[in-house]
Amino acid sequence: MQFGPSTSLDYFASLVADDATFPLTEAALALAQDEFPDLDIQGVLAEIDALAERLKRRLPADCTPVHRLRMLNRYFFRELGFAGNVNDYYDPYNSCLNIVLQSRRGIPISLAVLYIELAQQVGLPARGVSFPGHFLVKLRMPEGEVIIDPFSGLSLSREELEERLLPYKRQQGLTGDYDIPLGLFLQSASPRDVIARMLRNLKEIHRTHEDWPRLVAVLERLVILMPQALDELRDRGLAYAEMGRRDEAIADLADYVQRARQASDRLAMAERLASLRGSTPRLH
Repeated sequence: MQFGPSTSLDYFASLVADDATFPLTEAALALAQDEFPDLDIQGVLAEIDALAERLKRRLPADCTPVHRLRMLNRYFFRELGFAGNVNDYYDPYNSCLNIVLQSRRGIPISLAVLYIELAQQVGLPARGVSFPGHFLVKLRMPEGEVIIDPFSGLSLSREELEERLLPYKRQQGLTGDYDIPLGLFLQSASPRDVIARMLRNLKEIHRTHEDWPRLVAVLERLVILMPQALDELRDRGLAYAEMGRRDEAIADLADYVQRARQASDRLAMAERLASLRGSTPRLH
């Protein structure tokens, strides 16, 4: 089935409407429609299913979870050759699952989505983990949790995780009396949170390059995905303004000023709104 630009947002909205039936892989793949409007999403999903089926056929009926995990890791990282794109980490295409599937290169979160899909299809309970700075995968095994770095394919020990976390804790002042247990950083990310993180990665890339049309496309999805995240509504309004889309900018910023009553930048946004309207700022 093909989706043109006029319906791709409606399609995305239908995918992310209900947390109980949120299809992570399909929603992640739908993000690529901003770059590839004619992308055959169902065709790409069928390719992923075929990869999973190839692995399933190799698993003995009495295969233990540990052996299943070893076979998955060997298949995904060695045979299929998925790995991190160390040469062009900030390429937006690293977030397009169709391209990651072809090139076998991606960033942690896009690789994680594909890894989780294959893991679940072979009966392994895998979930994403929004670890600071580097997305991870968590699998619940009979012997305990296993944490996989999808960028390198390595299984990480508690000590290695603590070491990775230390710079973030220091930066945030989470040391000494304010220390937070490692387990709180290893909680499962919901599919909605995974897609939000993917979109925010793209948001940062496009904002850095001042690519306003692509930034607006990402923000339109974020507003649909996270309707209560008023900062995304504000940022879409500001991006509209950069593009000269005055009416849309006014609508978003007016909505933000009306709803974000406690926001520290409410007055600044009211002033920007007044500038767009050519009037004096008013707060109620």
